[in-house]
Amino acid sequence: MTTSMSGFQPGEILTRTEIHPVLGGSGFSGICPSREKQNVLIFSDTKIGERFGYHDGWLAEDDDLGPVFTYTGVGKRGDQVFKGGNASILEHTEKGRTLHLFIAVGKVPGTDTRTHRYIGKFKIDEWHPFEIREARDESGHARNVIVFRLRPIGPHIRLASDTLQPAPAPQSRFNRKAGRLTRRIRRQRRQKLPQTDVTRVAEARDDLADTFEESESAAGQSIGQMELSMRDSTSHLIFELFNQTNNTVYEPAGSTAGESIAQAISQLLLARHYLGQLSHAQPFHLMVLAPALPRQDLRGLLSENGIGLVYRNESGGFSEYEGGTSVFPNAPRTSRCLECPLPA
Repeated sequence: MTTSMSGFQPGEILTRTEIHPVLGGSGFSGICPSREKQNVLIFSDTKIGERFGYHDGWLAEDDDLGPVFTYTGVGKRGDQVFKGGNASILEHTEKGRTLHLFIAVGKVPGTDTRTHRYIGKFKIDEWHPFEIREARDESGHARNVIVFRLRPIGPHIRLASDTLQPAPAPQSRFNRKAGRLTRRIRRQRRQKLPQTDVTRVAEARDDLADTFEESESAAGQSIGQMELSMRDSTSHLIFELFNQTNNTVYEPAGSTAGESIAQAISQLLLARHYLGQLSHAQPFHLMVLAPALPRQDLRGLLSENGIGLVYRNESGGFSEYEGGTSVFPNAPRTSRCLECPLPA
């Protein structure tokens, strides 16, 4: 096993008395920034997490960029916020700090001194740094928690015991505030980055989502974020625009280009697969939210996949597209019902 530049080897069992003189930080907090050493120390403890209904650990599934460790931020009561230790994780790159992850494993024999396994150096996921999820605080009340997505850099250790268990069944949660909060934090982070075509499309997508949510809320609709845990998976699907009043999932597109519409369709197809496994009193509906009316062939693509369309009209409001025909003769004019049969 290669020695880490931290001075510790991944897998090494250490006490805080041994850790802090080398990496900096102090105290007993779960997140310990060190200005002098340019580090942020992250301590994960499964037993503490279980008391509040959440679990830290490796996702069982790698994505295109590799493994991800999910870590829940600090704050035991009320909604967690991006201050203190939570802010130090989110902003570690801008401040030139390295994340070092430790997992609690027990105590020094015959003492109450806790021991921690060094996992390795990490950085926050650049494009998907965090999710806002629902959990319980120390008083048992529902609140929002910040779940950071961390990626290892360099040598690290990944044990089966530190890997999350797949969900035995799909489950959905509705959160009225999480989507808007997530978009606000994303916008603040983008303001610190150079403006590129990618950031401009992302900004347009978030602006569209905010405007649509405001419009729906003003019309008396109950709209917010849906968090969906998937059966046999440790990952979550997050849909920041879910209308609880009419059971509709909206996926915003940053532009009317084919790539943006296709990305929105792919997310909604995942929604169809997993939402179809839930028991529900009324059908779910799937809609792409577009900044303008897409071209005819893309409208046909939506229809073929049983997905509806809401778009920003010339007056600045929103219209639902009711026209269009499919190349499949048996397809309905507007098929956005999750239970509606798709064309053969």
